[in-house]
Amino acid sequence: MAYKITDACISCGACVDQCPTSCISEGTPYVINAPECIACGACANTCPVSACVQE
Repeated sequence: MAYKITDACISCGACVDQCPTSCISEGTPYVINAPECIACGACANTCPVSACVQE
C-alpha cells in the first residue's frame, strides 16, 4: 500500500532525499506518485511532523 503526504506537511523536503524511487515531488504539501511508491516507509521514518502515512 503506497504512502501519501497529508496536509500536516511543512514542506521541509526531508523525505525527498530518503525516497529510493524518487517518487516525491515538491509542492505544498509535497506529493508522492503512488504508482512509483514501493511502500518502504523511508519518508515516514524521516518526516519530522509524521505527515507521511500509508493509504
